[in-house]
Amino acid sequence: MRLSRSLSITSLSGLPLWEEESLDMQDLLLFEVSWEVTNKVGGIYTVIQTKAKITVDEWGENYIMMGPYYEHNFKTQVEKCEPPNQAIKAAMDSLINNGCQVHFGRWLIEGSPYVILFDIGAAAWNLDRWKGDLWNACSIGLPYHDREANDSLVFGSLVAWFFKELTDQLQDKPNVIAHFHEWQAGTGLVLSRSRKIPLATVFTTHATLLGRYLCAGNADFYNNLDKFNIDQEAGERQIYHRYCLERAAVHCAHVFTTVSQITAVEANHMLHRQPDVVTPNGLNIRKFSAMHEFQNLHSMNKAKIQEFVRGHFYGHLDFNLEKTLFFFIAGRYEFSNKGADLFLESLSRLNYLLRVQKSDVTVVVFFIMPAKTNNFNVESLKGQAVRKQLWDTAQSVKEKFGKRLYESLLRGEIPDMSKILDRDDFTIMKRAIYATQRHSFPPVTTHNMLDDSTDPILSNIRRIGLFNGRNDRVKIVFHPEFLSSTSPLLPMDYEEFVRGCHLGVFPSYYEPWGYTPGECTVMGIPSVTTNLSGFGCFMEEHVSDPSEYGIYIVDRRFRSADESCNQLTQFMFSFCQQSRRQRIIQRNRTERLSDLLDWRYLGRFYMHARHLALSRSFPGKFKMDHLNLAPTQGFRYPRPASVPPSPSASSHSTPHHSDEEDDDTYDEEEEAERDRQNIKAPFTLGAEPEGKSKQPLENGN
Repeated sequence: MRLSRSLSITSLSGLPLWEEESLDMQDLLLFEVSWEVTNKVGGIYTVIQTKAKITVDEWGENYIMMGPYYEHNFKTQVEKCEPPNQAIKAAMDSLINNGCQVHFGRWLIEGSPYVILFDIGAAAWNLDRWKGDLWNACSIGLPYHDREANDSLVFGSLVAWFFKELTDQLQDKPNVIAHFHEWQAGTGLVLSRSRKIPLATVFTTHATLLGRYLCAGNADFYNNLDKFNIDQEAGERQIYHRYCLERAAVHCAHVFTTVSQITAVEANHMLHRQPDVVTPNGLNIRKFSAMHEFQNLHSMNKAKIQEFVRGHFYGHLDFNLEKTLFFFIAGRYEFSNKGADLFLESLSRLNYLLRVQKSDVTVVVFFIMPAKTNNFNVESLKGQAVRKQLWDTAQSVKEKFGKRLYESLLRGEIPDMSKILDRDDFTIMKRAIYATQRHSFPPVTTHNMLDDSTDPILSNIRRIGLFNGRNDRVKIVFHPEFLSSTSPLLPMDYEEFVRGCHLGVFPSYYEPWGYTPGECTVMGIPSVTTNLSGFGCFMEEHVSDPSEYGIYIVDRRFRSADESCNQLTQFMFSFCQQSRRQRIIQRNRTERLSDLLDWRYLGRFYMHARHLALSRSFPGKFKMDHLNLAPTQGFRYPRPASVPPSPSASSHSTPHHSDEEDDDTYDEEEEAERDRQNIKAPFTLGAEPEGKSKQPLENGN
């Protein structure tokens, strides 16, 4: 069977649908193996979950996921059923008859894929024997105290055992493709290849093990990639055995993939193999039927955040909420890796700029990062109670006022305003006003922190002196828990919160992909990312002028920390100078980029990896045309034709321009239609597109 191959695997335009001769899915079985199937641990869960639907649409019942069995997850997320394929049932029965527990069902997510889950605990009695098998296969020993590595060995041994039984049942048809994610699943790949099980194997690393450890230790990682003594560094961190498992899986796989170009560079140095394919992470894009529905959702959810701000800053609410912007950073609490250090320093500089310019814009910044707490901050809870009491007071006075006004008008009299409200009403209102008096600053954090004195975010807030004072134009709210719609403080889930904000800021130093700015993009919210994140590299490659589409990319790879900080400060300051109309235009453009992140497009990279694995593992049955890759930058979203909304590119004589100013050159319908055509028929860059200018702040700050 001959497979067509795209001209370029690094561009969307180079990945058309497979038109010449597609694979016969009836002759193939696809298994996807990951520790995070039905088991949410990190970002890989999102990758697998969101990709499931397009894979099921492509493969149908021939697509099965494999992961570890956890009773609670199985009962709440999986519908138990019988395997539709007799060979799979026979392989499972073989393991069960030998004392293992294997479960089959449908994962209750979009696409409802089949899952096979292996009970790690029930098979742990084989651990010592399987450690010997691993040593005999590749001379890798696992210490008894590393439970995660031991669990991965049990899981991998069960997977390899299953594949052996399955391929013995199937003989030569259908052929099996096995796609393994991360080192925890990689043991199964290593054992399968060492036992010469006839599989086409793909291994994806979403981030290298050693890369995460080095960056968490504040190493100058990207400038020293070629200088690290890999074995020594892994040994000093007591992860040498894990590193060996990861590296063995990388070199055993027929096809090795990573999620971004920046991770491909890292993997080449850390794992000593250049990835065959880069498989970017996508999302399931739910397009709204009404063109402006996401704008309406922004307004609705912004009002909820404003209510929280009214309570949190009671007694200090001397800024105009209609001219207040909401920025946020969210994710795991990795202070340096996620760029929180750079963000805080930039906020200090932004506060200075806004005060010097006497700007009437206020920025409220939310840090949504889970940390150790023991409860809500009493002052934060009191603020919401005071706000609610004020609201109730205003409602009762309004009701009395309205009733008296109504009766006066019925009598045909113009009401005497001095008699509409009596002395008791004024007393109630005065008491309400006195209740809002506060002699301390609004709290920086919403919870009581267990390690208040050593917490990195709070320590840096003390250093830069942003304590939510009256003169500060930048206010900080640290919410050290993930958001929930049941919270008494900020009753919103994460999606609602993101939609209500104006800008997401994610200046990460180590981010193999970065789902947070991607989620902002599909919701039409502008975001800041970096050229050290997979998402930022992807946007730089596929969008001619990302900043005009609300994707601000900070250069953290080729600039010093101070220059990167100045660039981020300037991005945020320029955003603060935009008028309301300019922000609406930019949100429209940002939302239109969501097509680039749809699995309907990015799933093609996975298709290519599978095709390549088949051609390498079964060369007699599957062949590929090996064409030289065309030297192309691939698909590039062109710069918007209309006048750019960014003040940095279209400067006003004064930052205090009117919100009502009009931009006659902008036609939203026309620009949206042009963007839709561009993604359907992308062009290859031979020269700079007409009107292309340098990105603002490209050569300086």
